[in-house]
Amino acid sequence: MHTPTPYLSATEAPARAAVDALPGLTLLEFGTSWCGHCRAAQPALTGVLSQHPQWRHVKVEDGQGRPLGRSYRVKLWPTLVLLRDGQEVARLVRPMHAADISAVLNLA
Repeated sequence: MHTPTPYLSATEAPARAAVDALPGLTLLEFGTSWCGHCRAAQPALTGVLSQHPQWRHVKVEDGQGRPLGRSYRVKLWPTLVLLRDGQEVARLVRPMHAADISAVLNLA
């Protein structure tokens, strides 16, 4: 059984400058482990990411006072921010369907 990647806490989350410097493709997933929408999105997200190994997946615990989420103006969970060489190229808010996630990964 696949163990889901845990969300990085505020003390573990990378600084915005480090994220901006990431090479290649990165998917930032903002949410929390207790969020119902976040938990509901996991099967679709995990399935799609298994078919797109070129994407680095970083789960970031978000909430009030969390600087990385605030720098991306995250309002709802989960929010997926897709980056190419540290620059945002796409965003999905509360994705539930694998087809929606896959379509954005293929476009970015």
